[in-house]
Amino acid sequence: MRLLLILAALALFAVIGWLLWYGVTGGRSRTAAPARWETHTESGGGVTVVVVRRVSGSGDRITELGRQVVAEIPDGVPDWEARYHEAMAQARSRVAALEIESQ
Repeated sequence: MRLLLILAALALFAVIGWLLWYGVTGGRSRTAAPARWETHTESGGGVTVVVVRRVSGSGDRITELGRQVVAEIPDGVPDWEARYHEAMAQARSRVAALEIESQ
């Protein structure tokens, strides 16, 4: 009987420990995806901003660690599309360079 109580207490402590770990870490393991550089576009206030940002995580749990603005393009300019494509090409080039530097 005493052995059964000890086993039940150990199981209870294991469950409590797991719940505490899950509550503190949000279920993320220590082997989370490494940080990476990516291109990103934001629109608002009459301007489109092309940025390169360093992020960690995936899905709904992306954390931005840093950013660099590549270009700000006003929405009403006649050559918006050409400027946007040029900015995205610059952003992709910068991502490639930053990824090489970070390795």
